[in-house]
Amino acid sequence: MSANRLPERPNVKSRSDPATDAHERRRNFLNGAEITALLDAAKAGRHGVRDHLILLMMYRHGLRVSEAIGMRRDEIDLDRACLWVRRLKNGLSVEQPVTGDEVRAIRRYLATRRDALPWLFLSERGQPLTRQSVNYLIAAAAARAGLPRVHPHMLRHSCGFALADRGHDLRLIQDYLGHRDPKHTVHYTRIAGSRFEGLWGR
Repeated sequence: MSANRLPERPNVKSRSDPATDAHERRRNFLNGAEITALLDAAKAGRHGVRDHLILLMMYRHGLRVSEAIGMRRDEIDLDRACLWVRRLKNGLSVEQPVTGDEVRAIRRYLATRRDALPWLFLSERGQPLTRQSVNYLIAAAAARAGLPRVHPHMLRHSCGFALADRGHDLRLIQDYLGHRDPKHTVHYTRIAGSRFEGLWGR
């Protein structure tokens, strides 16, 4: 090797390398207590009934912002307590159950509506909510709850983490979140704290 030539550095990923798993860099989901605080804080906003519902549904069903704002009223069947989740990004669309508190929240919100427009979530002007408006209402709720910066996709991650922490298997979570490829789901089961329970006995 020439005396003027420096040795090549090994090809090691830095912690800021975009190829590094995001979960190795930071926690990008909310735990149960944080979700509860965020949902409670959403109720205190100007459109609290609507804002609480969209955050609740994004969390419970792992919705992307675009999936939430595109949801239509006819995709919800309150008599059967279920909804059709229309996944984007080539995701697997599925029917999912709606639990009791969510049914009540939907009924409470629909009772405020005096229109026949097809979209579930409307702005004051009678138009579907935009990504920017959802970003704003989540940021406002997080500030009221005393939480650090919360971005909308954290609710989807929080859904996956919560399901994994409850012990649900990889394939079920994959289908629930609409992932075609399990590699997008596996990190939820990998970081779930419940899988380490009992390692040291009692």
